Amino acid sequence: MATIISIASGKGGVGKSVIAANLALLLAKKGQRVTLADLDIGGADIHILFGLMNPPLTLTDFLTRRVERLGDIAQTLPIHPGLTLIPGTGDTLATANMPYAKKKRLIRHLRELQTDVVIVDIGAGTSYHALDFFLMADHHVTVATPDPTSVLDLYRFIKLSAIRRVLSSFLARDAMADALSDRDFCSVEEVLEVAGQTDKAGRIIAETTLQTFHPALILNRLSGRAHVNVAALKKLLTEYIGGHLTLLGEIPDDPAMERAVRGYLPVVDREPASPAGVALAAIADRLLTRMASQACEDQRPPA
Repeated sequence: MATIISIASGKGGVGKSVIAANLALLLAKKGQRVTLADLDIGGADIHILFGLMNPPLTLTDFLTRRVERLGDIAQTLPIHPGLTLIPGTGDTLATANMPYAKKKRLIRHLRELQTDVVIVDIGAGTSYHALDFFLMADHHVTVATPDPTSVLDLYRFIKLSAIRRVLSSFLARDAMADALSDRDFCSVEEVLEVAGQTDKAGRIIAETTLQTFHPALILNRLSGRAHVNVAALKKLLTEYIGGHLTLLGEIPDDPAMERAVRGYLPVVDREPASPAGVALAAIADRLLTRMASQACEDQRPPA
């Protein structure tokens, strides 16, 4: 079964899709069979970053059942034989407002793809689609810039992801699901309190679910004067959300990134020795280490 890596952001325009494309190529160059899936529903454009202007098949063909198997729309990219792309949907209301049943079918088919790694590029924001696609993964990666609004939206995104993760853990528990389904929660603590009131073991289950939530962060477009206080952000998330944030890496503000985008190539292929290219290569190495560590954890027998 493939390892799924979701890449998301609370705010658009932070370079998430560019980072996803570069990491996908880097992992392919390191010997992984990689599928890059564009799940920016209604706003897909990652195919353009590889110079693929008019994909013959897109996610729309799968969602409308013109194609039954998701793997059949995965297209091998000329840039590397180990990298395939699932182009995203077109600009249609039917795909932008995907029904729940179609979303569940899409998630199931993503898990069944015959590849080593699936990197999922998720649309920005905190819609249910974005949160569910983010949480379905084995590894959760967020992207932000030093812009204060980006950092605020990152905090909001991780908070709502944590709430959604806790609520999902109770779907099979009828009494708890009934108590939680119609509430609009503003904080994780509020979810924990209701869970504890409804079911004696509810709060313990919720807290255990949060303890397994370890999102990672990539900071993009850093410059000498533009930085993020990562330690303060980690403390804030731990105190108010219960999640633990790991800094996966920092990418400097580098004109090579824009040149690569305009050339329809990932920067790690066009200018691998650029500051951004070097930073992305280091992030890919850390991501592989994180994946290997998790695989070892999963193989350990229960205590």
